[in-house]
Amino acid sequence: MRLIVLDGHALNPGDLSWAVLEQLADCTIYPRTLPTEIAGRAADADIVLTNKAILDRSLIEALPALKYIGVLATGYNVVDLAAARERGIPVTNIPAYSTASVAQMVFALLLELTQQVGHHAHLTRWGHWSECPDFSFWDRPLVELDGLVLGLVGFGAIGQRVARIGRALGMRVLVHTAHPEKHAAAARQVDAEFADLDRLFAAADVVSLHCPLTEATRNLADARRLALMKRSAYMINTGRGPLIDEAALAQALKDKRLAGAGLDVLGQEPPAGNNPLFTAPNSFVTPHIAWATRAARERLLATAADNVRAFLAGAPRNVVNG
Repeated sequence: MRLIVLDGHALNPGDLSWAVLEQLADCTIYPRTLPTEIAGRAADADIVLTNKAILDRSLIEALPALKYIGVLATGYNVVDLAAARERGIPVTNIPAYSTASVAQMVFALLLELTQQVGHHAHLTRWGHWSECPDFSFWDRPLVELDGLVLGLVGFGAIGQRVARIGRALGMRVLVHTAHPEKHAAAARQVDAEFADLDRLFAAADVVSLHCPLTEATRNLADARRLALMKRSAYMINTGRGPLIDEAALAQALKDKRLAGAGLDVLGQEPPAGNNPLFTAPNSFVTPHIAWATRAARERLLATAADNVRAFLAGAPRNVVNG
């Protein structure tokens, strides 16, 4: 079997070993692959692993040897599932590998917004504390999370982990999910209350997005819903960039209709240099790193190898187009 990885650099920039895959097949790892290079590189591949390289219908139909597609991520919108299904090609993903890391990032962003750690560390380095007549110095509001309302849009594994951390910090939890009946037990564990989207946006002190990107959820945080939020509220997005209307969010921040936003994902990645959120006040944008701790990437690679191993054994697992 011939296996290729189309875009392996993000998963493994050099600190992990590809040996778990190399043991399974004749393996070629490409750090990155341009769209125009996919057909040539995958021409004789039985197994193709991709992270962000798109395998659309025309490509799938043009690869006669292809027998298996593995997505090196949880989301799998980069593959035309129907086209793969028509050819009997299983498509697999990597579920739940980054739950702990993404939940950690939610609070890294939120604590930066509320405690202003980076800002005050810079002021100290620049001499402002040394020049202060008092033992304590701050120039922006510092916000305690205890007692605030954490609104979660989506309540899968990551949303549930975020809820537990929020409760440990004394926050109250509101949840909006498409399937509340499936998550009733998990909600009871954190004393969470289900709410519709508009009520959640209006009541929450922090809105954190953890739902899949679909046509129904695209731009769910639009100008109308952002206008429902408290002026003191924060928006956090570690899910998918297009869940937010970025222009509307930037304008809300500029108009001081929101206290701040912490975003690890954007609608276009890498983003254009003139993205309005880069110049909006109290907007913290990180370059899609919530998933990228070494521990999470080790789990991702191990699961990808397990998925390939299961396919070779005739019992594919984590199939998303069955």
